[in-house]
Amino acid sequence: MRLAVPNKGRLSENSVDILKRAGLEIEDTDDRKLFASVKKRDFAVMFIRAQDIVNFVNKGAVDVGITGKDLVLEAGLEVKTLHDLSFGHCRISVAAPDNSGINKVEDIKDGSVIATSFPNVTRKYFAKLGKKIEITTISGAAEVTPHLGVADLIVDLVSSGSTLKVNHLKEIAVIAKSNAVIIANEKAYESKKEEIDELVASVISVESAANKKYLMADVPVRSLDEVKKFFPGIAGPTVMNIMGREDVVAVHVVIDKDKVYDAIAKLKRMGATGILIVPIDRMVP
Repeated sequence: MRLAVPNKGRLSENSVDILKRAGLEIEDTDDRKLFASVKKRDFAVMFIRAQDIVNFVNKGAVDVGITGKDLVLEAGLEVKTLHDLSFGHCRISVAAPDNSGINKVEDIKDGSVIATSFPNVTRKYFAKLGKKIEITTISGAAEVTPHLGVADLIVDLVSSGSTLKVNHLKEIAVIAKSNAVIIANEKAYESKKEEIDELVASVISVESAANKKYLMADVPVRSLDEVKKFFPGIAGPTVMNIMGREDVVAVHVVIDKDKVYDAIAKLKRMGATGILIVPIDRMVP
């Protein structure tokens, strides 16, 4: 199976990281070679520009790819979206200069020039609004174009919004929200469905475990009812007898990471001992 991941940037780092945590030992990732093998798996990983991955998947040059949803929308090509990943969150937004007097898209006059690296998304968006605008396609640094007189507004990716503020721009509309996605070639998915589904399931199991911890503790039997109320877990806490002890049981449960502090305090008040918190690599339902 051929898998494409971005060749640089945070999207690349997060993609490689989640694949490694899913159990795929990708070789030569530091060198960012075009190809990398996966130990003990019939996988070939290709490092490609995020902008090109949609096209590679569409053409069948690779079976599966990880890229941004914004790039899938812009390309407008037939690919199968298999899973929305938990990283790469941003949005495609319309922004105007602070002093432009434009506070919403309805304020934009026909004939306005918009600079963007998303011409297709921009054209469709304004066409639906019935706005006649001109598009200047650029490859980057859209935020400087209004100050240079190249454009009246921009359509660009926005994350925190700090870049807009630095350049005296304000966000006036969100065209689409984006995040990293796993996409597949339609024909490849039909012929390699089992392998591709296994890959996606492994990634989902990593994401499911990301904000969870495995808690173990020896708890007095008298506190079991309270434990069950406080620690619902996935299907309730696992309770096991301890050899030679009738007054204490071993409790194992999966909890949210942000509840660890309160959980330990609660267990101590219950008289629990031997409390242990363990990270979880994957959670497979």
